[in-house]
Amino acid sequence: MYWNSTYAPWYGTWGAPFIGFGVTLFVVLLAWSAVWKALALWHAARDGSKIWFVVLFLVNTVGILEILYIYVFRKKRQTSEHSR
Repeated sequence: MYWNSTYAPWYGTWGAPFIGFGVTLFVVLLAWSAVWKALALWHAARDGSKIWFVVLFLVNTVGILEILYIYVFRKKRQTSEHSR
C-alpha cells in the first residue's frame, strides 16, 4: 500500500504550506507561554504567593493567566532605598 492523499487529506497540493505554518504557530505560542509563565512564577515565588505559584504552575492558559497575575492580581512591593 502506497502513501497518497487519500490517507493524509491534509497533505495535498494546498495543504503542505499550512503544515509548516501550524508548526511555526505552535512554536511561537510555546515560546510566548514559556516566557510569561517563567516571569509570573518568578514573581509569585519572590512575593511568597504559594497559592498563585501552584495555580500558575499547573494551569496552562497560553500566558493569559500569567499576564493577569503580573499586572492585575500581584501586590506591588514597597521599594526602599536599601533594596535598590
